[in-house]
Amino acid sequence: MDGNTPSEDAPILWSGRLEEKPGARAFAFQSSIMVDKRLALEDIQGSRAHVLMLGKQGIISEDSAVALDTELARIAEELESGILKVDRGAEDIHSFIEGVLTKRLGDAGRMVHAGRSRNDQVATDLRLYLKHVVPKLCGELKETIQTLLDQAETYAEALMPGYTHLQRAQPVTLGHHLVAWCTGLERDLGRFTDALTRLDECPLGAGALAGSGLPLDREATARALGFSAPTLNAMDSVADRDFVLELAGATAITMIHLSRFCEDVVLWASEEFKFITLAESWSTGSSIMPQKKNPDFAELIRGKAGRTTGNLVCLFTMLKGIPYAYDKDLQEDKEALFDSLDTVRACLSIFQGMMSTAVFNQDRMEGALIGGFLEATDVAEYLVRKGLPFRIAHETAALVVRDCIAQGQRSITERTLEELKTRSSLFERDIYQALTPGACVMARNGPGGPAPEEVRRQIGILRAKINR
Repeated sequence: MDGNTPSEDAPILWSGRLEEKPGARAFAFQSSIMVDKRLALEDIQGSRAHVLMLGKQGIISEDSAVALDTELARIAEELESGILKVDRGAEDIHSFIEGVLTKRLGDAGRMVHAGRSRNDQVATDLRLYLKHVVPKLCGELKETIQTLLDQAETYAEALMPGYTHLQRAQPVTLGHHLVAWCTGLERDLGRFTDALTRLDECPLGAGALAGSGLPLDREATARALGFSAPTLNAMDSVADRDFVLELAGATAITMIHLSRFCEDVVLWASEEFKFITLAESWSTGSSIMPQKKNPDFAELIRGKAGRTTGNLVCLFTMLKGIPYAYDKDLQEDKEALFDSLDTVRACLSIFQGMMSTAVFNQDRMEGALIGGFLEATDVAEYLVRKGLPFRIAHETAALVVRDCIAQGQRSITERTLEELKTRSSLFERDIYQALTPGACVMARNGPGGPAPEEVRRQIGILRAKINR
């Protein structure tokens, strides 16, 4: 069936009102079948719960309810096995499935829609789909965090420069840096699980916006579909897309995190840094330069972050001006959200694989601690411990750095004690032990610091959080 032509097997559900129907091109323009076909099994799941409720409530006969339920189950099996293909000429997945039912069962198939509208039907389908997919995404997010925590544990004592403004700042450890990544991803996990809690309400039975005059049992339908409760207000049930915004926002934030991590990886993989060696299976070459080994997977993840940000802006813009009930604009919610969910899941898989096989050059990282005066803050804190007010200590350390630069020295430890004392009489021989990179790191053993034991404590907390 040509996707531009209305299908006879999937009749237009709203056509009775219009004497003149939209032409093929107009029909194709407003069709959503190529996007919402992924909701087929959820649509059947919702319809099965709905018809059984209709039967129990006496709205349709018990025999009709059983026949509908049996045929819906058969349609689901045929779709999963590939025996039945979704008709691209259908207007949407709801029309397709109802058309198949009607073709097979006749008037019994026409009973399936009693007490509901496509407005509450699609809202239910989408929530059901998200209740299936988002937990899988959360599982993939947990696996990525575990992979990074394993690396952080391995490199808890591996010294490296920490950077601010992309300038060498203070000594840290690679474990500390990787735990920082994991802390961001753990917040992402929390956002997805919070969103799942808020979307766990069933719109089915809300109808177009005002519910139904039929004696529906919305509580029973909600329970049958695994929701915690039916939605509170029928109009809000079909107007609400907060859960779409929330999940699109969570995917965008997760992708921003992955993008920033990948920027670190791209820098570290360069010849200038050479902190990380990516496996060849997670690298690409050049079509013209034979020597190249490029971090293309990290770069592509960084680039794909723009898709999820764009999808979020698209959804906000689409929703901001529509009246508070159902509007056709809402049909645009699924393509943007599905793309964001697909993108973040693909990127998590690639990022995890790339990082699980990465090898870090500890000698190179530790060598980068020489130069840049990363120990200057420790000089200031040394003087504070000797009783000097911090602002004076800070200025004194800055003057010592200026003295080093003037003399072509790359480290404060290259100054003699006598030279240091020209800036403050508080300097003693123990300053040299306090300024080694290892000592600078070990001194920062308070909560959140880079000292190895503290990093291991942070790892333990994050493992407990994601396994909770």
